[in-house]
Amino acid sequence: MNKLLSIAAKIFLAPIVSVVFVKEAKGLENFPKTNFILAPNHQSYLDIIVCAYLCVPRKFTFIGQVDKGRGIIGLLRDALYSLAGVIPLNRKNESSKKQAFAKAVRAIKNGYSLIIYPEGKRSETGEVQKGKWGVAKLFLQTGVPVVPLGITGAFEIMPPHGKTKIKRAVKLNVGKPIFFKEALEKAKNLNEGSEEYKNLCMDITDKIMEDVKKLVYEN
Repeated sequence: MNKLLSIAAKIFLAPIVSVVFVKEAKGLENFPKTNFILAPNHQSYLDIIVCAYLCVPRKFTFIGQVDKGRGIIGLLRDALYSLAGVIPLNRKNESSKKQAFAKAVRAIKNGYSLIIYPEGKRSETGEVQKGKWGVAKLFLQTGVPVVPLGITGAFEIMPPHGKTKIKRAVKLNVGKPIFFKEALEKAKNLNEGSEEYKNLCMDITDKIMEDVKKLVYEN
């Protein structure tokens, strides 16, 4: 979402999201002045709205899946993604994964913040799942801080296989930005296909998810 559209969303849409869905938002002072990678847990499709609510009026983008949703739902999603500048990702296609990663790196280097769900998919139970390496690789490629985010309440409002409710129940808990300085320096001398690089990504991901879990259970 470019700056102009993000400012418009802050003025016209954020107040609606606040009144309808968001009960509490803590830790807003933890957002860095520079751009960042926002790493929330993933409870429902509502996460997209509440994460955007936190990021406006900054320049920011998402990585959003396009391998599900057919017909009208798929068309509406694609239109929304196009309007908001979301980076499309087909999780079943290796070429799409590489293109999405490259576009995300380019967006971050152009000053955009990025929202990415380390779990990779919505939780079926509402509990925080194990994280995947994408967020760690993005950090190592760009060197911008990772901001962990704990979301609660979204699962109850819009569960993956249940009825959607209109309820002001979402609690957002923004953590302090994490910057893995030693890992960043170490990665410069490693081959991305090496076991050592993979282990480094795993360590970074585990630390991020540890912080996310703490933020969720503090809510």
